[in-house]
Amino acid sequence: MTTPHTPTVFSAPTEYPDNAEFWAAARDGRLLVKHCDDCGKPHWYPRTLCPHCMGTTSWKQASGRGTVYSYSVTRRAGPTPFCMAYVTLEEGVTMMTQIVDCDLDTVRIGQKVELTFTPTDNGPPMPTFRPV
Repeated sequence: MTTPHTPTVFSAPTEYPDNAEFWAAARDGRLLVKHCDDCGKPHWYPRTLCPHCMGTTSWKQASGRGTVYSYSVTRRAGPTPFCMAYVTLEEGVTMMTQIVDCDLDTVRIGQKVELTFTPTDNGPPMPTFRPV
């Protein structure tokens, strides 16, 4: 059995005008997802135009709850093991993230997870997930 794991601090993301609202919300502990203003469908990765109908998009707050769709635990890439995962949010989009604050040997496909934010070096926190 391994010990519970929280990753070291992430590198700060690059902030641009089109993602500033996303990172401002992250600083407030909220996760935003783009939704189409025309067809209403959510999508991830955030885009200015909807990938479904090419309509304009706007940010909406996500629930912060999801399910592990797929994952991979990496133990040889450095001194600290980590778990990369695709998490499908309740809103229906799937995002790449890391699973934190748990024994990495217990992560499973279909596992319920909740949003948490992991610090970055001199930037907004990174959205990550931990088992419920």
